[in-house]
Amino acid sequence: MASRQIPRTTRSVVIQKQASARKPAYHDVVIVERDIPALQRGEVLVKMSACAFNHRELWQRKGLYPGIFFGATFGADGAGTDALLEKRVFLTPMRGWKSNPDGPELKFAILGGGRQPPIGTFSEYVVVERDEVIPSPAHLDDVQVAAWPLAGLTAWRAAMINANVQPGHRVLITGIGGGVALTAMQLCIARGATVYVTSSSPDKIRRAVELGAKAGFNYKDQAWPSQLGAVLKEEGAMLDGVIDAGGGDILTQTSPILKHGGRVACYGMTASPKISMTMPVVLRNQKLMGSTMGSLKDMKDATAFMEEHKVVPIVSDVLKGLDARQFGKIVIDMRGNKGAKL
Repeated sequence: MASRQIPRTTRSVVIQKQASARKPAYHDVVIVERDIPALQRGEVLVKMSACAFNHRELWQRKGLYPGIFFGATFGADGAGTDALLEKRVFLTPMRGWKSNPDGPELKFAILGGGRQPPIGTFSEYVVVERDEVIPSPAHLDDVQVAAWPLAGLTAWRAAMINANVQPGHRVLITGIGGGVALTAMQLCIARGATVYVTSSSPDKIRRAVELGAKAGFNYKDQAWPSQLGAVLKEEGAMLDGVIDAGGGDILTQTSPILKHGGRVACYGMTASPKISMTMPVVLRNQKLMGSTMGSLKDMKDATAFMEEHKVVPIVSDVLKGLDARQFGKIVIDMRGNKGAKL
C-alpha cells in the first residue's frame, strides 16, 4: 500500500468572483492546481472518475445561491476509487444530518462552492472523511454512480419518507425530465407504485412512459388535473401521493383527485415560492410535506434499495454541456482525459 504512487497535486474546478461589475452576475469557473493535503486519521483519498452537474452550480455562478465562497471547488456529486484500497466509492453530498428522521442534527451543508464543507467533487482527487463515502453499487459504472447521490437522496426522501409511497399506490410526479423527478419515478416504479407524470414537453412525457410511467399530462394545459382525474376515475382510484418541485397551485389542483389523508411532498418551488391551502384540503385531511435532501441513513437506505432493484440513474449527456432538452443528469467523465475543459 505504501508503495502506491499518489500524486502531490490535483486539478480542481473552482468558482471565482466575476472580474467585471456587470449585472446580472455570472461568476467565473477556472481550473487550478493545488496541493493534496496530507491524510489525517479517519480520512481517505478518492481518485475521482466522474462528477455530475446540478442546477445548483448554475445558480452559484449566477450569484443566486447562498453561502458561495470564492475559491471553493465546485460539485456535490461524484464517484471514484479509494486511491489506496482501490475500492469504488461515491461521496455523500451533504453534511450535518446523520439519522434524525425529522431533520438535520447540526447545521446542514452541501458539498461544493461553499466554505463548509471545504470540498467539492469537481477535482481529480478529493480528501474526504472515511465515513462519508459509500461503496458504489456493482451494477453501475462510475458515470452512472456520479448521477446518483444528490438526486437519489432528494428523491428518496420526498418519495419514500415524506410521500410514504407503498406498493400499489398511485403517485403523480410533476416536472418529469429533471434528475430528481426521474429518479423519484424510477424509485416509485421499483417500489411497485403506478406513476403518472407532468411536463411541458411531449417528448419527455413519451420517454417517461417508455420507462414505465402509466401516463403523462402537459401542465401548460389548464385542464390537466381533470384529464388525470378522468384516467383515475376509469381505474376506480385516486392519487395516494404527489411529488412536486413546482409549488404554486399544486395542492389545490390535485386535491380533488387525491385521497383523504393523501400527501403532497414538495422538494422545490420553481413555479411559485408559495403553495396555497384551501378549506377542501383541510376537510380531506390532506398533508403538505416540505422535503429537502435527506440524512446519511437515508442515503445508505436509498442506495441499498437502488442496488437491490437494479435501478440505473438516467444520464442525459457526458461532457457536452447543459441543454434545454435535458432528460436526466449531466455527467463529466474525468477518466483518461487530461485535456478536458469545462
